[in-house]
Amino acid sequence: MVELAVKLKQLRVRSGKSLQEVADAVGASKAHIWDLERGASKNPSLILLKGLADYYKIGVADLVGENPAAGQEEPELVALYRNLSELSPADRETIALLAERLKASRTK
Repeated sequence: MVELAVKLKQLRVRSGKSLQEVADAVGASKAHIWDLERGASKNPSLILLKGLADYYKIGVADLVGENPAAGQEEPELVALYRNLSELSPADRETIALLAERLKASRTK
């Protein structure tokens, strides 16, 4: 999964836009867009993410790397997502808790 900072820079460079052009288009400062591209700003607002996604004509899920149907995802992950979508909300919550515990155990 490509992280947001890398994705934003790729999109801007591919579109041939400057930091200032992107910032002006989404109502943010050039410095804030630069911070996002460097990974220095980790929690952009949903409004800003929506603005950036609209500007680049992609979905917010694609922008933040959370689209399980995106082409770059491994087929096993897409299949896992499809299986999860068929579970009850309680079962999905159990799976989410398990995933969080597994991630936490790896960081210790």
